[in-house]
Amino acid sequence: MAVTKIKPIKSTLSKALDYIENPDKTDGKMLVSSFGCSYETADIEFEYTLSQALQKGNNLAFHLIQSFEPGEVDYQKAHEIGKQLADAVTKGQHEYVLTTHIDKGHVHNHIIFCAVNFVDHRKYNSNKRSYYGIRNMSDKLCRENGLSVVVPGKGSKGKSYAEYQAEKTGTSWKGKLKIAVDALIPQVSSFEELLQRLQAAGYKIKPGKYVSCRAPGQERFTRLKTLGADYTEEAIRERIAGRRAKAAKAPREQRGVSLLIDIENSIKAAQSKGYEQWAKIHNLKQAAKTMNFLTEHKIEQYADLVSRIEEMAAESGQAADALKDAEKRLADMAVLIKNVSTYQKTKPVYDAYRKARNREKYRAGQEQAIILHEAAARSLKAAGIAKLPNLAALQSEYEALQAQKEALYADYGKLKKKVREYDIIKQNIDSILQADRQPEREKGTERG
Repeated sequence: MAVTKIKPIKSTLSKALDYIENPDKTDGKMLVSSFGCSYETADIEFEYTLSQALQKGNNLAFHLIQSFEPGEVDYQKAHEIGKQLADAVTKGQHEYVLTTHIDKGHVHNHIIFCAVNFVDHRKYNSNKRSYYGIRNMSDKLCRENGLSVVVPGKGSKGKSYAEYQAEKTGTSWKGKLKIAVDALIPQVSSFEELLQRLQAAGYKIKPGKYVSCRAPGQERFTRLKTLGADYTEEAIRERIAGRRAKAAKAPREQRGVSLLIDIENSIKAAQSKGYEQWAKIHNLKQAAKTMNFLTEHKIEQYADLVSRIEEMAAESGQAADALKDAEKRLADMAVLIKNVSTYQKTKPVYDAYRKARNREKYRAGQEQAIILHEAAARSLKAAGIAKLPNLAALQSEYEALQAQKEALYADYGKLKKKVREYDIIKQNIDSILQADRQPEREKGTERG
């Protein structure tokens, strides 16, 4: 789980940068990186970008902090996630310095980025909407890296994406306990016998108001009732006695019968459980919309629908990769343009400095311009630029690439919308057909 917060820096920018770059906190500055600037001269480079701002404001920079759950992530991974977050927030247009602090009980990232971007010199607007975007991106990165995420309304403790996937595949502690309980219910005659059999299988049992179990190697006990409605003590007793059937999902693979016929039959069967459940959640208008969609897109079999979704998901993935590639090239080009422009603008001062009889005195008077020139020269050399490219040609290329990126983004948006549309149709079909196949509870019957 990562917690984020952001605050503006209105003064003492150099002190803030010195604090986050502290070698005692960053493993001797091994966990310090930057974009669009050198971290050693970031305050001066920020100031130069701010001087070109189209809108004057009170903020020099923004300080974003991303804190991780203790013991959940190592230093290198935290730094990598911090860089991905910084890139997403600044969009390849703001200089930033990223550091990872390891001196506390929890690993946390500090990201300080310039309040004005170096592409069109507009200021960053920090508000509730932009903050929610940051938090959502941080949560997305946590899920992608198997870290826990705080679920609104579910308490402060998050569930890791790895745990979520494990539960889905039945390999988590809870998943294994559910499998064990399900396997034992047909073999026992009482709840007490089930607990004895679980104990014999290696589980430790904690009695009480809510019975809990712990598997060998498991750190904490798991309450049976947390496994779901079919696993409370009362529900398990009913299942053992044969008065309750475990809710089961119907197989997703459908027979060779037309989906339209299947849906029509389910809707017409007004007394069926499938229809009753469907009517509670949706309505006939939604069902008709689903049927119209299937007819319009000539989808006759469930497998055809799944195949279409897989094809579109693959196409959407390719579009996302192309978009990321364009964004990376844009960010690299934006930094190159910035360095070429800075190099050219400060070159006369630097040439005069090299010719000055008293270099020390001249540097004292023109220190900022000289530092900027030297930083730009180092960056160009590191990028392998031997001959200074034409600035106007670079800017023209950047604009063309920006237009290409916007077209890719539009295409990607359409594909994502299409995938969502198909997913909704699939969910509608599953709601009708699977619910219709739910087993009826046996009324008043007991096992002999």
